[in-house]
Amino acid sequence: MRTPQIFYPFGSAAADSINPASDDGSSSVITLLSPFLFFGRTYQRIYVNNNGDLTFSQAFSQYVPYSFPANGSQDIIAGLWTDLNNGVTGVISYHQYTTGSVLTRATQDINTYFPNLPFTASWVFVATWDKVPYLSSTETSFQVVLISGSNYSFILMNYGNIAATGRSVEAGYDTISSTNYFVIPESNSGSSVSHLNTSSNINVPGRWVFRVDGGPKNSIVRVNVVGIHVRFESVLNPTESGNAEIIIQQIKQELCKRGLPSDVNLTFRKVQKINP
Repeated sequence: MRTPQIFYPFGSAAADSINPASDDGSSSVITLLSPFLFFGRTYQRIYVNNNGDLTFSQAFSQYVPYSFPANGSQDIIAGLWTDLNNGVTGVISYHQYTTGSVLTRATQDINTYFPNLPFTASWVFVATWDKVPYLSSTETSFQVVLISGSNYSFILMNYGNIAATGRSVEAGYDTISSTNYFVIPESNSGSSVSHLNTSSNINVPGRWVFRVDGGPKNSIVRVNVVGIHVRFESVLNPTESGNAEIIIQQIKQELCKRGLPSDVNLTFRKVQKINP
């Protein structure tokens, strides 16, 4: 399968650094050329873990994902967290940029997806899992892109060929104590994970985008937002167990794309209609 056009440059053509070919391995610590703000915490380093996730505090070898929200003790970004093995085949690589065409592309993407934010990218980090198989199984390809500039930060998750699997999987992000988290719908089911390359929250098949800087509390009051009209559709039934939280997170991302702070709190309220 050809590399999707949504992928940012990667591999030898992009002069990427390469992870060791090691089952459950990781990159060495990567010092960031620009701090990355992730829901109120600023990080100066990162690890690209072979099992499909990024962590900030330490390398992470766990190959069976825990479910988000985990109420755990670390921030984690999961492009496709599962039991992957680049010791068999495939390449896991990364590159960070502070100048050049990749920054221009990132600026254009974020301005398209968040038209109400004045944004110019000053740093981009691209991590790519290229044709890496599940343990002794089918190859899979995906990419996580971190983008920052000024006080804003974003994540792009790009998906190419993703095979169904019987293994546990998880895609999205989770923070310390799960104050912020998101699970891409159907990504926590190995039988439906192949839909990642056709699903999206921005109407670009195979791409999911999130604003993750956290934003100041009550900023919606200071910018004098009067009203926002958003059309939202979901195939999930909010009355079924677990679906309400997923739908709330989807709505939250839609609102954040229109400039609301990412720590805005949303809840469902059941209203009984009474005929006059």
